[in-house]
Amino acid sequence: MHTDPQIFCAIDTPEIEKACALAREIGPVTKGIKLGLEFFNAYGPSGIEKVQESCPEAALFVDLKYHDIPNTVAGAVRALTSNLEPAYLNVHAAGGRPMMEAALDAMQGRSKLLAVTVLTALSEEDIKAVGYGYSMKEQVLRMARLTKDAGLAGIVCSSHEIEMIRSDLGSDFTLMVPGIRPHGTALGDQKRVMGPKDALDIGATHLVIGRPITGADDPAKAAQDILESL
Repeated sequence: MHTDPQIFCAIDTPEIEKACALAREIGPVTKGIKLGLEFFNAYGPSGIEKVQESCPEAALFVDLKYHDIPNTVAGAVRALTSNLEPAYLNVHAAGGRPMMEAALDAMQGRSKLLAVTVLTALSEEDIKAVGYGYSMKEQVLRMARLTKDAGLAGIVCSSHEIEMIRSDLGSDFTLMVPGIRPHGTALGDQKRVMGPKDALDIGATHLVIGRPITGADDPAKAAQDILESL
């Protein structure tokens, strides 16, 4: 049984040997790794298995953000979890409650299911252009409530919504928070960001950190430095 790590390091690369090497180097430090669409589309479930074998002690977050009709999402989740048991898997809350419930049922308790609220690369202007009729915080809160009502373990949200979600939905709800940037590092394509200690202090359960670790000259040391700062 894996421990519940504070940091899931995002190893999002289309190169499987690089992914395995990063997992071997970073996994023992963070105790958590994340694999996403870029890697999955290149290597599929067998690629995920190979990375897991490189660092079996690390918990895995498979970040594929399923969003389709309930039957299709249930089938996709069932197919993935028939051979893999990641610590976390996710869907899009925008797919609706029936879709989330179908995904949860298909997992049969093999992993914890999270729902993405609003991507951390989106701004207030972006969500208005999409057609959401609420402010960013209102939209995230509505999606978070829907996710909890559907029975999921928690959500993926930005650091800017942590305090609001904790206040409304309590402590027994997982908040997986990307867009984490240690002070002095580049923002990249993220818009709603925060430092790692700040995010944990206000109630984040887990942090997703990628390039500040994987892009460092010594990724293991970068990960260790962040953990020590917490």
